[in-house]
Amino acid sequence: QVQLVESGGGLVQAGGSLRLSCAASGRTFAIYATSWFRQAPGKEREFVSRIIWTGGSTNYADSVEGRFTISRDNAKNTVYLQMNSLKPEDTAVYYCAADSPPSRGSYVSAQRYDYWGQGTRVTVSS
Repeated sequence: QVQLVESGGGLVQAGGSLRLSCAASGRTFAIYATSWFRQAPGKEREFVSRIIWTGGSTNYADSVEGRFTISRDNAKNTVYLQMNSLKPEDTAVYYCAADSPPSRGSYVSAQRYDYWGQGTRVTVSS
């Protein structure tokens, strides 16, 4: 099993920044990639960004490309999401998720992921 714990959410004004953290524990050697998803009230959970642990390849949703940066610290088993130029539409609960082989489906699909954190709330005021 893998346990994921997010932190770093909060209230910020539009244009501000936040950095989210996702700390993994347990069978971390089994993790292929870690992604961030978010879910706004009344909306579906949506993909935000992904990083592959070996090699560090990254992917971003169009809505956050150029504003958000995902990174990892392998020694700490932690993935970060640096969020800059935040907008009110970025308001959501942010979840980190991890998948391990064999992978199922697209990396933008929540169904692919085996492990989820409890979420951290981000509120961006206008």
